Amino acid sequence: MSQDTFDKGLQMRTRVLGQEYVDKAVKGADDFTRPFQDLLTEYCWGAVWGREELPLKTRSMLTLTLIAVLNRPQELRTHLRAALTNGVTRDEIREIFMQVAIYAGMPAAVDSFRIAREVFAELDQG
Repeated sequence: MSQDTFDKGLQMRTRVLGQEYVDKAVKGADDFTRPFQDLLTEYCWGAVWGREELPLKTRSMLTLTLIAVLNRPQELRTHLRAALTNGVTRDEIREIFMQVAIYAGMPAAVDSFRIAREVFAELDQG
C-alpha cells in the first residue's frame, strides 16, 4: 500500500463524506474489516476520487448513476449526501434519476427517487 495514496484517500474521503462518517467507518473497523477499509481508502478515494481529471461534482453525478443502477440503497443514501456536498443540486439529482429510468429501468429509478426524497427530508429536518 502506498502511504501517500492512502493519505490522499483519507483526506478525499473525509472531504466528500464528512469527518463523522469517516471516523465511524475507520473506528468501527476490526481485524476482519480493516484491510477492506484500507483498500477502500487507498484505491477508491485516493487512486480514483483523488484524480484531478474530473471535478468532484462530476464524480458524484457518475457515482449516483452507477449506484442507482446497481441498486445499492445504503450507498445511494451516503452518496446523495456526498453529491450535495460536492455541489450537485436536487434538480440535477432528479435529472440523473430520470436518465437512470430510461437506460436502466423504472424499478431502479423508483427506488432512487424514493431514497432521495427520504434523504432530502432528513436533511431538511436538520
